[in-house]
Amino acid sequence: PECPCVTLAVRDTGTGIEPAIINRIFDPFFTTKAPGEGTGMGLSVVHGIVKSYGGTINVHSELGKGTTVRVFLPLVETVDSSDEHEEEPLPTGSGHILFVDDEQPLVEVGHEMLQEIGYTVSVKTDPRVALEEFRAQPDRFDLVITDKNMPTMTGFDFAREVVQIRPDIPLILCSGYHDEADAAKARELGFREIIVKPLSLREIAETIKNVLEKQH
Repeated sequence: PECPCVTLAVRDTGTGIEPAIINRIFDPFFTTKAPGEGTGMGLSVVHGIVKSYGGTINVHSELGKGTTVRVFLPLVETVDSSDEHEEEPLPTGSGHILFVDDEQPLVEVGHEMLQEIGYTVSVKTDPRVALEEFRAQPDRFDLVITDKNMPTMTGFDFAREVVQIRPDIPLILCSGYHDEADAAKARELGFREIIVKPLSLREIAETIKNVLEKQH
C-alpha cells in the first residue's frame, strides 16, 4: 500500500499452501478441510473485516517451509474532535436467547455480548443438540439466533425444525456471507432479521430489541 500503514504479520512453519489454491483461500466456503471440520468462512470473515477498514492482506507461502500473512491497515495519526459525538446508549432488554454457531470462539463472543445487554443466553455449537434442548422446553426461549452454515445441520434446516415445534418463535439468522437469494429464503422460513458477521454489539443489540418489540 502507498499510504502509511500499520502492519501485522503472522508466520507459521507448517506445510505451506499449494500455489493452485492460494488465490482462493479468502473465498467464502472454500476449505481444504474434510466435511464437518470447517466451513471455509474464517479467512473470508477476516478479509471482510480488514477490507472494511480500508486495509489489505498479503499472503506468501512456500511448500514445506510455511506461510506468512501480512495485514496492512491505514494509519490514522489524528482524530478530528469536531467529528466526535456521544453515541446513544446501547439498547438493552430481557428474555432468554438460544444462540447456535458451530465455531466455539464466535459462541463465546456472542454469549458475552448478549449477556452484556441484559439477556439470559443458552449457547450451543451443535444445532442437533440445540434442537433437542428446544424441543424439550420450547416455551423457555424468547428468541433463537442461528448461524447459517454449520457442518451437522444448516441454519435453514434448523429453523425448519424449530418452527415446526413453535411457529411463533422469533428467528434471527447470523451469517458470514449474505446475498439476496439467501435473504429471500430466510424470509420464507420465518427469519425476522439477518445479521452479517463480524458481529457488532450495537447492531445485534438494536436488531434483537426491534425483533422482540415487534413480537409483542
